[in-house]
Amino acid sequence: MYYDMLRLFASGFAEPQGGNMKRSPKLFTGSGRKTARPTPQKSRPRKHGWFRTLLGLLSFFLTWQASVSSAHGQTEQEPIGYHAAPGADQHKTLLLKDFQPKSMLHVPEHKPQRAKFYVLDVHNHTNDPAGIGDQLPPQDVIQIMDQTNLKLIVILTGMWGEKLQHTIDTMVKPYPGRFMVFTQIDWSKIDDPDFGQEMVRQLNDGVLRGARGLKILKDLGLGVRDKTGKLVAIDDARLDPVFDECGRLGIPVFIHSGDPEAFFLPIDAGNERYEELVEHPDWSFFAPEYPRLAELLEARNRVFARHPGTTFVSLHMGWPENLGWVAGMLDRYPNVMVEFGGREAELGRQPRQARELFIKYQDRVMFGSDNGMDAEMYRNHFRWLETADEAFDYWGSPSQGRWKIYGLDLPDAVLEKIYHSNAEKLFAQFRGAKVLKETR
Repeated sequence: MYYDMLRLFASGFAEPQGGNMKRSPKLFTGSGRKTARPTPQKSRPRKHGWFRTLLGLLSFFLTWQASVSSAHGQTEQEPIGYHAAPGADQHKTLLLKDFQPKSMLHVPEHKPQRAKFYVLDVHNHTNDPAGIGDQLPPQDVIQIMDQTNLKLIVILTGMWGEKLQHTIDTMVKPYPGRFMVFTQIDWSKIDDPDFGQEMVRQLNDGVLRGARGLKILKDLGLGVRDKTGKLVAIDDARLDPVFDECGRLGIPVFIHSGDPEAFFLPIDAGNERYEELVEHPDWSFFAPEYPRLAELLEARNRVFARHPGTTFVSLHMGWPENLGWVAGMLDRYPNVMVEFGGREAELGRQPRQARELFIKYQDRVMFGSDNGMDAEMYRNHFRWLETADEAFDYWGSPSQGRWKIYGLDLPDAVLEKIYHSNAEKLFAQFRGAKVLKETR
């Protein structure tokens, strides 16, 4: 190696062929032999000698550098390419659950600590007897409410009878104006011959105890079965007397029908809620035994049409992935309102459509959380509703899907209606106690 280096170095100083020495004319020596004597010639400058010297030095340096790099285990740097590396897919081994990228966006952030206007959370399950929500000391719940400007929460799953009474005694009565509770239907009696009127009596008992609305879980249409094993339809006629009675008493029916659209699709690589459904396989309704989402929602719409004197609240917006459908529902049924509990993720990723709908139907949208009892959860919702922030995490991300949400930046007049005015007008329709006393 070093011999090659020296040869390269020397090549920069080598004489060009046919240099400055030339043979003299032939001469005779005393021995009679002809000899040639070099005749000094006048020195001439070598053409481009300096350039050849420079090249020699450069060759020597580059060869020396390569040998040093090789001795230290270094390799020549690859040029920047414009095509995927061969076999790149084989290196994509990071598990989806471990993929937690940090956004590199430099955008404004605004994080309200309290709602701009006081809030009525119409979709909550805290300390409910059904065991759906968080179980917390009431004082801790009140503390969170005070920290975030939350005036009242509605405990939807209050059940009936003594369980309902316990919630009223421990949450509603000790903290006037801070909690409201709804009653529910006892599906274990669905096969009773007088089921409809039996539930009317149960409803009236709940209202006299202090319930201010009726909650229908998604079990209706997806889980409740009669003795034959058949699913009870949302528009089953046996429920008509109950819905009519709610209208007579001036109490709303909060109804949850269906579920996210992805829950009715296969749990595979194309499902945007793949991770959520792997964690909760019982939330999947992709099976022949279940109605399709559109069928469930149309059955519910038939209930809206049959009971125009009753106010219904379509929980979770009804079909939040399809806001054009939601707008059509609101146009068709003036006795229907909506709330967005548990759907911040769905609505926040389509901010322009959601904002347009909230403004257009500003008298019929209410604030709901359906996300436990956490101050930061409420603050995340305030940020979504009040600010124009971009590309931030929804509450609980990425549990419902791997995307970001965007602030709606709603006008103050709209915010105030969504936060509390619409709910206050709804609950002001209550006339149950007076009606029931007059009929007894």
